[in-house]
Amino acid sequence: MSWSYLEDASGAKGHADRICVPGNEAELLAALAEAKAAGAPVTIAGGGSGLTGGRVPASGWLISMEKFRRLDIEPGQATVGAGVTLQDLHAAAKSSGQFYPPDPTETMAFLGGTIACNSSGSRSFLYGATRRWVQRLRVALVDGTVLDVRRGEAIDFPVPEIPQPPTKKHSAGYALRPGMDWVDLFIGSEGTLGIVIEAEVKLLPSPKELLNGIVFFPSDEAALDALDAWRSVPGLRMLEYVDDPALRMIEQRYPDLPPASMAALIVEQIVESEDDLDAWFERLEERGALTEQSWFGSSDFDRERFRKFRHALPETSLAITQRNGFPSLGTDFSVPIDKNREMMANYRAHMDTIMPGHYCIFGHMGDGHPHVNMLPASQAEFDAGMEALALFARQAAALGGSVAAEHGLGKKKARFLPIQYSAEQIESMKVVKRRFDPEWRLGQGTLFLA
Repeated sequence: MSWSYLEDASGAKGHADRICVPGNEAELLAALAEAKAAGAPVTIAGGGSGLTGGRVPASGWLISMEKFRRLDIEPGQATVGAGVTLQDLHAAAKSSGQFYPPDPTETMAFLGGTIACNSSGSRSFLYGATRRWVQRLRVALVDGTVLDVRRGEAIDFPVPEIPQPPTKKHSAGYALRPGMDWVDLFIGSEGTLGIVIEAEVKLLPSPKELLNGIVFFPSDEAALDALDAWRSVPGLRMLEYVDDPALRMIEQRYPDLPPASMAALIVEQIVESEDDLDAWFERLEERGALTEQSWFGSSDFDRERFRKFRHALPETSLAITQRNGFPSLGTDFSVPIDKNREMMANYRAHMDTIMPGHYCIFGHMGDGHPHVNMLPASQAEFDAGMEALALFARQAAALGGSVAAEHGLGKKKARFLPIQYSAEQIESMKVVKRRFDPEWRLGQGTLFLA
């Protein structure tokens, strides 16, 4: 039995009685039929990059979708198997002069997993989450039925309106509403309603020119003020935040970091004219940035260098927690934009109390969705961090936010769903779950506590 199938990037580990790796749809349906005859629970495995334990089984059968690798690129769209990595999709789209807008940080994630969690990433600042870009889904239900549904095809059963928070990003529970279509039903359901076999997704023409930058600031307050001011910059498709502890965390890998920098913003803009480039000099001066020491570029090499800089943050954070001997602890909460500074103050005040010097904050601040990365160095700090996650979930919900912005809830964070929704609303979701999976065999333990 391969342990690589029984864990994910969160550090969660599980057990399976059987591991299946079907090579095509017929083999997938045969495995589902066998599992049904045996009464076995079924867990679907993607690329293992998830941070909530969703693909980690507690028992039963695990089915990996790694061999579903169809990848057909056409003008304006792509047909993609569930096991295609984002890296391969991005590369294939680029070779045709197009791009797929969603860009979760982990490019080895499978497309099926990103659909299951309604993943987003840094470019969601302009383009939104995965849900916006899916036109068609081919889905296998746990009983072996296969549905092939397109955007706009309404479901054939009644559902209530489940309120969605007024945030830019949200991926917690089923996004139910009367008259919704099948595609939206399966996106974000975390593999608890059906198994994505393949998807048709929209592509956009590649921009003629992009400007990328990492802007450094002498204070955190200056960076946050600039972030608020720059949200309205035309053509901006990335607006990410990095605090001082995060910069210090990676400075050994990046010795050219400006010594005076106390925070940074990562930006990416579609360039339409020379005026777009010239405007940045004024913006940086106006906001008190470290203008001469900030990094800008417009080549593929520059973009890749800045992408690696951004990726180094979660990568190094995870390595520190593993070295300390504790599982990764990180937030995935979002709040309405006008509550962003208040939520940041909540994070700082509590983390400085329970884990001073052992945390950092970075991520999608342009969307009101930074990640607090906890780096516990003792069991007491780890326990306090676990309690802090629940506290922050309650604070985010109280501010009108979401308890899961882009990672889903999986198994490790299923306890947060009752913070977001009432018992009646969760029961409405369970009614839908039972319609597709009356024996509750698919994705046991994911999303719902019971």
